[in-house]
Amino acid sequence: MTDGQASGEVLIVTGMSGAGRTTAANALEDLDWYVVDNLPPQMLSHLLELTALAAEALPKVAAVVDVRGRQLFSELPAVTRALRDGRHLRILFLDAADDVLVRRFEAVRRPHPLQGEGTILDGIRRERDRLAAIREAADVIVDTSSLNIHQLANRIVDLFSSDGDARHTVTVMSFGFKYGLPPDVDLVADMRFLPNPYWEPALRALTGEDDTVRDFVLRQEGATEFIDAYAQALHPVLQGYQRENKRHSVIAVGCTGGKHRSVVTVRELAERLSDEHGVAVRVTHRDLGRE
Repeated sequence: MTDGQASGEVLIVTGMSGAGRTTAANALEDLDWYVVDNLPPQMLSHLLELTALAAEALPKVAAVVDVRGRQLFSELPAVTRALRDGRHLRILFLDAADDVLVRRFEAVRRPHPLQGEGTILDGIRRERDRLAAIREAADVIVDTSSLNIHQLANRIVDLFSSDGDARHTVTVMSFGFKYGLPPDVDLVADMRFLPNPYWEPALRALTGEDDTVRDFVLRQEGATEFIDAYAQALHPVLQGYQRENKRHSVIAVGCTGGKHRSVVTVRELAERLSDEHGVAVRVTHRDLGRE
């Protein structure tokens, strides 16, 4: 295979019906990906050939593959295994909890494509069984249970916008434990061992993006030591992700409400990780705007 044959980038977008494939496809189009919807798996090899021949015109192609293909869809795992060798091909799998998917189908008053004479939940369970092997082989899994369409679009932008020569993108996310763990996180750090600025009247209405809160958090015993040690511990992890061709990871840093300690830590940690070779660092604050 020549260098030209491997130059185009192909992303397979798949996952559970109702988990947000259309929103993801639209976001990719906004990022100048060429998106092909409802592509039969047997056509993927032809799509790769086209991408190779038109590498400059089609540098990034996304193929949306789902259960609408029925019989054809069952061949996707074998097809993708055959195509991965030597090619820049990734799989994005969109998922959501069963109860969330049921509510979404009920909201639009449409049947699940696999429910047949059964219920929506019957269709979801059949689809989940059928997708198990594909989910296992996915490069990126996004749980959309707690995301609205705008949040999902932003997540796709975070994951697939251009980052130059970076081989791995790490999202460093602050969150509040009282709102629950992020569903698609890889590593979690807990900053509740530090005093909470919330109990300081002058700091309560501020956030970790304010210098006074930052100074308060970082002068607490153990704060800077933890951040330095955690950044150092993440070095072999991020390098290992690159060796294993894991293109994205999420490091979540939590405190009680996701407003003070976690925000400061995320900013400091992202700064330390910015020098990691081959790694692009993104910062997001999940719960910063919540009351």
